[in-house]
Amino acid sequence: MPYGSRLAAMMTRRIGRECVYTPSARLALYLALRRWCLPGGRVLMSPVNDDVILFVVLAAGLRPVQAPVSQWDGNIDPAAVPETTWRNVDAVLTTNLYGMPDRVVELRRRCDELGIPLIEDAAHAIGTHVDGQPIGTFGQAAAFSLSKHVAGMACGFLAVEDVRTRRELELLRDDLLTPRRLRHDLTTTLRPLARSAVRSLHLVRPVWRTMQRLGLLERDDFRMALHAPRLAGSARHAPSLAAYEPWVRVDLHGFRSRHGALVRGQLELRMALLDGDLARRRAGVSLLAGTTWATPALRERTAHDGSPGLFRVPLLVHDRNALVTRLVDHGVVAGYVYDPPLDDYAGAEFVEPSPDPSAARWFAAHTLPADPLLARRISDALTKELATPAHPPIPARTPEPDTTTTTPPTPLGQ
Repeated sequence: MPYGSRLAAMMTRRIGRECVYTPSARLALYLALRRWCLPGGRVLMSPVNDDVILFVVLAAGLRPVQAPVSQWDGNIDPAAVPETTWRNVDAVLTTNLYGMPDRVVELRRRCDELGIPLIEDAAHAIGTHVDGQPIGTFGQAAAFSLSKHVAGMACGFLAVEDVRTRRELELLRDDLLTPRRLRHDLTTTLRPLARSAVRSLHLVRPVWRTMQRLGLLERDDFRMALHAPRLAGSARHAPSLAAYEPWVRVDLHGFRSRHGALVRGQLELRMALLDGDLARRRAGVSLLAGTTWATPALRERTAHDGSPGLFRVPLLVHDRNALVTRLVDHGVVAGYVYDPPLDDYAGAEFVEPSPDPSAARWFAAHTLPADPLLARRISDALTKELATPAHPPIPARTPEPDTTTTTPPTPLGQ
């Protein structure tokens, strides 16, 4: 049987597409880019995104083209992309930022018109639907991350349209995996338990401050260090995961390590908890969507379709950076801040800048990603800190009809 086939079958039953199991979503995304994009191609993507994704695109030998985004949610605004850009890109990569869906219906239509692939980064959106259809079933391929929702600290999937493609990608995946190491398996298995213990014992603040003082964090800021001269040198070897590994592996050094039975068994157990996890997230989203800091997009979506099971809830606040620091004193570590936008972070040497970066800059500078599983604690902390809500500088457009998200009914008992 193919490696990880039991986990892949569980995901296939969930979304209705053939799935390839991978140690991480970043490896799944790399597989998709290598399968559907020729080296030297240009990929349209949002600049409000994890820097790891930028480096995955570069590792695949591709040129990241930064798109204008909606100030409602930080995802690509298809109507704002110039026609000259549309005619000169070879693929589109979605973000589904924090679980808020991209405008996938319109993006799929444009990709079909141009004859280019739509690749979905669904790492944040394992529970997100658009018009009743799961995110991850609109494009030629979609990368998922189980670790974003059930604290698996590993496990990705690449969802594709047919069995033949799945088998081709399984072979490519097997060529890219590094040998299993018992130390990595133990670390992957025990890390979620350690995090849970730290949180339950109210040790978040002292543990985080100690890690900062000892230099144990791989990022000194929201973005990792670029190391531009080394990065430019790596381009001579692209496509190559090995050449870009110092950047792609940040925060997850075993991103392409072959998992043993210990890790895969634990992940199967966590996979079974996913529906309950999404139900708890919907409850937290409902609470935070009713606060003064919620984005207009989230308020409208919740009012019309109920609360989605987001990975993070985007809150808009003034003095965001100072709030992130002060929240640690309340036992909250706010990660997944994607500021500055990728074109400002990497520059024109490594990406094609957005023709209109203003919305991305504003959204990235004011967004506080809140874990919905800690909704009450975060709401109380922001209230105590007298956090001031931020409002977009210009009137935001009403979201297009094709962005409507619906969530499946929650099974009884969850």
